[in-house]
Amino acid sequence: MAIPPRRADPANIAARLRTFFITSSIAGKRNLLQSDRSAGLFIEVLYHYRSEGKYLLNEFVVMPDHFHLVLTLGREITIERAVQFMKGGFAFRAGKELGFRAPVWQRGFSEARIYDSQHLERVREYMAQNPVRMGLVSNAAGYPYSSSRIGFELDAVPQGLKPSVRIAFSRHA
Repeated sequence: MAIPPRRADPANIAARLRTFFITSSIAGKRNLLQSDRSAGLFIEVLYHYRSEGKYLLNEFVVMPDHFHLVLTLGREITIERAVQFMKGGFAFRAGKELGFRAPVWQRGFSEARIYDSQHLERVREYMAQNPVRMGLVSNAAGYPYSSSRIGFELDAVPQGLKPSVRIAFSRHA
């Protein structure tokens, strides 16, 4: 029996687009993102780097002491670099514009790679309900610093993560 040929082209091994669920907290879990000015500035920074093509912004929620994001990245940028852009960009601008002093952020961040639409939907629901669970609003759409609220432009999720469409077929005899 012949061994089947392997088609391990390196271009096919590295994913073109990678989607992550990211969480990071303010140093000391202080509520630095609770004001409209600071939460709004963080969202501005998110959209600034999105407009520069650093990442695709799929979902976000900015809580008083932390944030959650769903980002999609291309091969040209690491998850560490993308998070460095937003955390560093915010810390710099918050220091300059709002008088925040270092350290603004806790060191590091957590991330989970999202591979399928079921995982993405669980993450979206968790993020949307975060302000509700914390008692900040009674419904997710009412929280002003979340993509659950109407009015924020978001990027589409990658093709491979889009929810599958269920089609009902009937058999005819």
